Amino acid sequence: MKWRLYMLGIWVLCQAANLVAAVWMLCAIISGSNRALLIAKSFDQLGNATTGGNEDELISSRAAKARKRGEKWACVLCKILDKIEANHCENSIEYDEGKP
Repeated sequence: MKWRLYMLGIWVLCQAANLVAAVWMLCAIISGSNRALLIAKSFDQLGNATTGGNEDELISSRAAKARKRGEKWACVLCKILDKIEANHCENSIEYDEGKP
């Protein structure tokens, strides 16, 4: 029970941090600051960790590695990302993070 209360407190703090980060990112976008990209990458890592990936790896890196193994979800995601930026998944591979 004590652990659950502790985790609930952390959850509340995480929600506050999420709100601050989202507002800060919007301000960075409006002002043209590079901080917007740094915050976007942190959200990307959060999404990767949430879906079972390494917390230090970008989801596009994980997808590129999974695409090489023929995983369908990765093929679909990389196809979408590669339309936004050519070779996005391949260029984002972090060999020192996540599964090989």
